[in-house]
Amino acid sequence: MNYHVKDIKLAKKGALRIEWARNNMPVLGLVGARFKKEQPLKGLKLAACLHVTTETAVLMEVLKAGGAQLSLCASNPLSTQDDVAASLAVNLKIPVFAIKGEDTKTYYSHIKSALSFQPDMTMDDGADLVSTIHQNFSVYGRKEIIGGTEETTTGVIRLRALAAQRKLRYPVIAVNDAMTKHMFDNRYGTGQSTLDGIIRATNKLIAGSNFVVCGYGWCGRGAAMRARGMGANVIVVEVDPLKGLEAVMDGLQVMPIRDAARIGDIFVTVTGDINVIRGEHFVLMKEGAIVCNSGHFNAELEIPALEKLKKSKRVIRDFVEEYTLKNGRRINLLGEGRLINLAAAEGHPASVMDMSFCNQALGAEYLRQHYKELQKTVYKVPDPIDHEIARLKLKSMGVRIDTLTEEQKRYLSSWEMGT
Repeated sequence: MNYHVKDIKLAKKGALRIEWARNNMPVLGLVGARFKKEQPLKGLKLAACLHVTTETAVLMEVLKAGGAQLSLCASNPLSTQDDVAASLAVNLKIPVFAIKGEDTKTYYSHIKSALSFQPDMTMDDGADLVSTIHQNFSVYGRKEIIGGTEETTTGVIRLRALAAQRKLRYPVIAVNDAMTKHMFDNRYGTGQSTLDGIIRATNKLIAGSNFVVCGYGWCGRGAAMRARGMGANVIVVEVDPLKGLEAVMDGLQVMPIRDAARIGDIFVTVTGDINVIRGEHFVLMKEGAIVCNSGHFNAELEIPALEKLKKSKRVIRDFVEEYTLKNGRRINLLGEGRLINLAAAEGHPASVMDMSFCNQALGAEYLRQHYKELQKTVYKVPDPIDHEIARLKLKSMGVRIDTLTEEQKRYLSSWEMGT
């Protein structure tokens, strides 16, 4: 079997950590039990480009139990957990191509390795698989690809741009847009794990700090919520007037990045865009400012501009690069500007990824069953799947909800019919 991992001897440690995650993902466990019995993915060749973490390993187990043949590469050079990659290669016999800290050349060679077995389906976190296929369609598109799934906001933006240009070559389900994904994964998962990554990297006290969140989507709301809960003075930077208004109504300060740059102690970008914090902002920052990113790509920070502004640079702690600027001030960049919640911490808790990865697994099953009916565009997760995942999650938590009476159903139906 072909694979490329850091150290195959780490497999035993990885297996124990995967077991811990599995014990905290009860809904995915229920899906896995059904998949093992029904084999809905039997014979399907699926290439996945995801963060290689314990939670992803549990998803791989479920997909394989459903009959899929798999290959896996990392969707971020700093997010790989090397012991998990080793365990997947040894214990699950999956071709894994992922090493924490891999350079850009290795990163893209791993993507090509994962695609080399001509998959029928893709599973993405950031759309790098789809992008590579579309750039090299004569190589990777020789066999019909029936569909794909996409995990994150940035990837969905890229895919919708392709679809708008009528260049998307197969249907993709936007897992990110499922309510059980973005409301929980993005808000609660990103919120907690971002703060976790910042604290692990810096050991800074959050209370009393000016904590600047660039972007007030679901991820930004989560980061702001957690920082505020730890006593920070939260400042939101936005370009959307509706989101800016929402942040104001949530009791937060809202201002342009140029104003926030002068007073912020800690900066987090979560927008999915590029150059959110630029050179013109770095020069305004206070001595010792901390800058990090929790959006998919490090391009949210204009790092080349920071490099030009520097007088010197050194690694002062793990995941902390101290830039001394020509104006004498020092700025601390965390995790090379990559996802801080995965670079310096372990990403989302397993109980949150439980729902996200249920959407991935059930999305793959849906595509297998319905791909002939679908157009080459981006689809949301079907509502019945979203609601079933929420129902199963509540059940696993021991929470019950009400059901409508027949009279209530008739009343609501009459309104829907306009009678």
